[in-house]
Amino acid sequence: MPLVVWPAALAMWGPGDMSSKHAHHAMHLMLCRTGTLSIRVDSARKDTRAAGVLVGPDVPHALDARGTEVVLLFVEPESHDGLRLRASLTESVRLFDEAARDALLASLPRAGPIPHADIGPWMESTLEALAGPSTTAAPRMHPRVRKLLRHLRADPAPEDTSLEALAEVAGLSSGRLMHAFTESTGVPLRPYLLWLRLQRAAGAIASGRTAGEAAHAAGFSDSAHLTRTFRRMFGTTPSFLQRRSQFVQAQARAPDAS
Repeated sequence: MPLVVWPAALAMWGPGDMSSKHAHHAMHLMLCRTGTLSIRVDSARKDTRAAGVLVGPDVPHALDARGTEVVLLFVEPESHDGLRLRASLTESVRLFDEAARDALLASLPRAGPIPHADIGPWMESTLEALAGPSTTAAPRMHPRVRKLLRHLRADPAPEDTSLEALAEVAGLSSGRLMHAFTESTGVPLRPYLLWLRLQRAAGAIASGRTAGEAAHAAGFSDSAHLTRTFRRMFGTTPSFLQRRSQFVQAQARAPDAS
């Protein structure tokens, strides 16, 4: 089961589930491959059915997508893509009918496995369809930031990710590093590091490691710390991946660190 995980967006597919009211920081697109789901936002008095939904960051909501397979896309709201998506929302959530869902999923098979190579292009086209084409040129990667990205992506993960330690690796002052990092990647340094740790943990869990092993590998203090952070960011727990790992495929947008 391939799982490619780098910030600042993560896509996966698998069986739909039911969740009680919750909120999470990552923007969340859920599309039913067939059929519909039920959603209730905090301000609504009753559930609404739709073929898909885009939920803004930190919006309380409950979902019921049981009985269907779904494609999910999580986007870091402070990233360039996240800011574009947030600007496209006129309300806290955006609902999609069957026709809109079909248009967004047109490049993917409607049933069965989704080829891993199809996920990345689908993410690109979906973000453009939802947020419109980017009006800014692709950022130029600062060579010191490229060096730091290689350091952060090393295996095993670096233990010291304090700003001072990372600035020393990059050979920049702390202030200059934070500015250059955001300019180069489209994601502020701290959200990038959090997503990187979460996605390292997700990859470890999906490959069969326990939550405790995944937490240690990703730099969390213990499995409870990982679970709390996973729930805050994605609205679910690491056990979701453990139960459904054979169905999960994921790929994330990442700046070029080669």
